[in-house]
Amino acid sequence: MAGKLTDLAIRNAKPRATKYTMSAGKGLTLLVMPDGAKYWRLRYKFGGRARWLSVGKPYPELTLREAEIEVLRLRALLDKGVDPADEKIEKKLAQNDRVANTFGEAAEAWHKFRSQAWNEKTSAQVRQYLDKDMLPRLRTRPLDSISPRELGDFVRGIEERQAFDVALKTRQWLKQIFSYARANGWTKNDPARDLAAIAAKGPGSQNYPHLSIDELPAFLRALETDQGSTLVKVCAMLALWTANRPGVTRTLRWSELNLDEATWTILKGRRGMKLGYQHLTPLPKQAVVALREVQKITGAFEYVFIGRNDPRQPLSDGAVAGMFKRIGYHGKQTMHGFRHLVSTALNELGYESDWVERQLAHGDPDKIRGTYNKAHYLEQRRKMMQAWADFLDPMRPTAATSERIAGSNL
Repeated sequence: MAGKLTDLAIRNAKPRATKYTMSAGKGLTLLVMPDGAKYWRLRYKFGGRARWLSVGKPYPELTLREAEIEVLRLRALLDKGVDPADEKIEKKLAQNDRVANTFGEAAEAWHKFRSQAWNEKTSAQVRQYLDKDMLPRLRTRPLDSISPRELGDFVRGIEERQAFDVALKTRQWLKQIFSYARANGWTKNDPARDLAAIAAKGPGSQNYPHLSIDELPAFLRALETDQGSTLVKVCAMLALWTANRPGVTRTLRWSELNLDEATWTILKGRRGMKLGYQHLTPLPKQAVVALREVQKITGAFEYVFIGRNDPRQPLSDGAVAGMFKRIGYHGKQTMHGFRHLVSTALNELGYESDWVERQLAHGDPDKIRGTYNKAHYLEQRRKMMQAWADFLDPMRPTAATSERIAGSNL
């Protein structure tokens, strides 16, 4: 009965197929969810209209006695003509103002928010970056007072200890924290925007030679005006459009493609895929157009990019490397280097690092929480990679067309 609710009754309340309520009197109810969670709610009238308001934390974090005391306080507000919901909003705004005060508070709020989507490993890794480098240096600094020079000196100090990977991640996280703070209206400051422009080149970056964005137009002109095999050129462009691993791209099978849905599915255990992970790649429109034309040539075979001497085999390892040498980019760009180039470019263009990492097939998707499409950021990556392909088009002498590809040499 109303007003007779006890702690024992609450503890013994079992979840049902649908949510239900238990009355505690004075408009206070306990909402019991199918998953067993129990939430306090207050039903009241204000301005002649019935309203509901959540009360404090869920049970048992907020006990029955504490909830009853809170209801008395809220009803005292009603007696004064104050809507408890308005008070809750004011408290929220006040909290936002407090968070906006310093980098440390904004960084903590950002990490808490983003951790809802990250897996545990990513959340812990970012926590480590925050605690080891960023917060000790920037915790008490007002967001509006942090300058590009201050962040530049900070990241340069990380590079000076030869921690180039840490410096790269730090630049990415700083950019995201300020983006999050601006989106919440806590600051208009954007001191992390141009940090990539002064990034030092680490020794590890020489493993797979790759060009900078500024060098891409000349490279694409040389690539498209080359008189060699179109299959080799499309293979190279597909690696640039998707950032997939070179061995997987070179041995692409028609069975892996769904050109109507613009997807490329690499099944778990596929040879050439690091650690055998499954990977789903969205294809930009430019790639679909090129592949449909290649299909007219090699569609009857297993492989998309068939071998020169044996169409039953895929393109050889040295085919693309030979083309790069022929057009003057030997030692300057490799197929694998496209992955570094695309990763750097997308991060500099401001895309979420989680989307970029998933596009590069970094990390085991089987361990990522959530439903398939959400966990793999498919729609976000589709828009990102289409924007990337569109970004490349003006750099090319002529964007790939059906007529030009169909009339080219094998």
